[in-house]
Amino acid sequence: MVDNVIDMDTESSLSIVIPVYNEEENLPILLDQMEKELQKYKYEIIVVDDGSSDNSLNVILDVQKRNNRVKAIKLFQNYGQTAALDAGFSAAKNEIIVTLDADLQNPVEDIHKLINGIKEGNDVVCGWRVNRNDTFGKKLMSRLAYRLRKAVLNDPVHDAGCTLRAYRREVLSGLSLFGEMHRFIHVILRWRGCRITEIPVGHNERRYGKTKYGFSRVFKGVLDLIVVKFWLDYSSRPIYVFGGLGLGLTSIGMALAVYLAALKVLFEEALSNRPLLLLAIFLMVIGTQFIFFGLLADVMTKLYYDHNKSKYYVVEKTYE
Repeated sequence: MVDNVIDMDTESSLSIVIPVYNEEENLPILLDQMEKELQKYKYEIIVVDDGSSDNSLNVILDVQKRNNRVKAIKLFQNYGQTAALDAGFSAAKNEIIVTLDADLQNPVEDIHKLINGIKEGNDVVCGWRVNRNDTFGKKLMSRLAYRLRKAVLNDPVHDAGCTLRAYRREVLSGLSLFGEMHRFIHVILRWRGCRITEIPVGHNERRYGKTKYGFSRVFKGVLDLIVVKFWLDYSSRPIYVFGGLGLGLTSIGMALAVYLAALKVLFEEALSNRPLLLLAIFLMVIGTQFIFFGLLADVMTKLYYDHNKSKYYVVEKTYE
């Protein structure tokens, strides 16, 4: 997607974005590892405290006193990982943005692999935890989620839940994130035309604290999957889905009405006590409403793109 390829012979500037929620025991170790591992780079570490109820923020501020490249962002309450990542993306200033969890399960040394993947011309490099140190339940849910994303979105990335990733900063420009959409960032960027690759990374056991993963996130993820599918397929013309459904329902209703009319005219059957009459009227009314919903959605979509001065397509290169 992006023409300018980062020079393999020069050290890149990095923005490390770390979403944090109640990780006071892990943070000092992680930030110390980061400081040692990133010495050859120009870097900043953006730690986003997502409304932690423990001492995480004070730990970050203590580290900041001796390392001015550490920046702290405190969210008002716990909004979730997607919001924390979005806040970090907005604050990032360097050419490559790297994300990872604060629980020490993402090996810091694997950041070099991600950076090399970006230097090779990719826009996004996703980590793939081939040998996960997680419970059987989490591994099973991950496999099922991959198969579902593959079937619905044709997503080739095996490990959408792995936070360890690298992005060119410019490809994240104009990206709107909400809900649990962080799992689908690469899907949206691939739809935009970005070059996506996946590399194996390590995965450590959690040392301290408790996992924030819960089954409620599964249901949220499924709903977000539906939203992403709709957005990718119909964001430019929602009339196609609403109008198509409306025309289908209206056509069925009209077919039933014609059938009932034929019964009345040809066989003089009474229609007032037939449920099919109510069904025909109901389908035509609902179908008409769907068509109007589609028209309104089309107008709102046009207003959205006009207001944000954005396009639903991406120009890769202009030749002059």
